Amino acid sequence: MNTLTKRAWLLAGGIIVLLGSCVSILWLRQGSLQSSDTYTAYIYQDGRLLQTIPLGPVAEAYRFTIAATDGGYNSIEVSPGGIAIVEADCPDRICVLQGRLSDSLLPIICLPHRLVIELRPDGSASPDASPDAVAY
Repeated sequence: MNTLTKRAWLLAGGIIVLLGSCVSILWLRQGSLQSSDTYTAYIYQDGRLLQTIPLGPVAEAYRFTIAATDGGYNSIEVSPGGIAIVEADCPDRICVLQGRLSDSLLPIICLPHRLVIELRPDGSASPDASPDAVAY
């Protein structure tokens, strides 16, 4: 076997080991984050905090309605580990199509009713905390 072939095999083996290590670290990290995090839902309308709902102690699903300033409404369903807008009278109903929110990746937003629902892990910064930096 010549030197070039040996180097190619060593490089390929190193890349495979590196990729395998990265995948296993991500897999272990994802499992630990999902099992240990409990979330609190923060519901805002017109930039004001209306309600906070800790999702950890929720044992049974329930619904409530938030009235919008334009006369519309959003029906919100809180279930164990998640929250969703299940009914709304806005024209596009994108907030309903977003489905159940169970992690803090994306908020549910209803632009016509100026309603925002976001989840934050318990123990994170307060909802009124200012950001560390601003990016443009």
